Amino acid sequence: MTWHEALKEYQLYLQIERGIATSTLEAYLRDLERYASHMEAVMEKGGPETITREDLLEFLQYLAEECFLGNRSLARNISAIRSFHSFLLADEFMEHDPSELLELPNFAKKLPTVLSVAEVESLIEAVDLEHPQGLRNRAMIEVLYAGGLRVSELINLALSRLYLEEGFVKILGKGRKERLVPIGQPATEAIRQYVRKVRINQAVAAGNEDFLFLNRRGKGLSRVMVFHIVKALVQKADIQKKVSPHTFRHSFATHLIEGGADLRAVQDMLGHESITTTEIYLHMDREYLREVHALYHPRK
Repeated sequence: MTWHEALKEYQLYLQIERGIATSTLEAYLRDLERYASHMEAVMEKGGPETITREDLLEFLQYLAEECFLGNRSLARNISAIRSFHSFLLADEFMEHDPSELLELPNFAKKLPTVLSVAEVESLIEAVDLEHPQGLRNRAMIEVLYAGGLRVSELINLALSRLYLEEGFVKILGKGRKERLVPIGQPATEAIRQYVRKVRINQAVAAGNEDFLFLNRRGKGLSRVMVFHIVKALVQKADIQKKVSPHTFRHSFATHLIEGGADLRAVQDMLGHESITTTEIYLHMDREYLREVHALYHPRK
């Protein structure tokens, strides 16, 4: 059973048999779509029946350390995952329930993975511009890093929301809140090159006309596809860190803070509701300073 099929069956169960409220249904499905995308794209799990309890713990660690989810949000995700797997077991789509004994782990606070400026540049240079989709992939990486976008914001970026002359893009973020994000000259030029040489000549599937980034079938990209593109570039650039599309967002914020950017400005660009979420990058900057001091100070 594929992830798509499992989520579809579960959605029908919630709608028809449980009759839960639309808002609750949407919240559960958002959490589970992220879960399925991560398991399929990052952990390369072919379907729900391949999941183990260890896989679930690794996913929760990703939510805590990479997505900065607090205990309340983690508990909601656990509830959604346990309900999902319990349904699949009850309806005999699975023979075991890996989430049966899943509880909220006590994760030690850990700073997320960040790329150096040189590593970001090596990833961009690793893009094969001779490949038909090379210009698209380069523009995607440039925009991820230049604007600190979430992968969901990247794949939903619209042509009608580009303000390239001004060097801005309009992002539709969490809770459908809009924000203007500057992206700089390299990302702006990468978008222009992609649009002029690839996007304008591509046949577009109905309903996908406004998506900036398209796959070969003329449809908007999936989160899974972006994960695969990043993973391939990481291997080609021989970077040994664990890198996901979200790593570019962490790197964007960290490099701005290291360069002296105002925390409130970084908060606005990232679209964080609370500045306490953004403050993690202050700690990362202090860690960087500590490493520099330890490396270069004569009194080691």
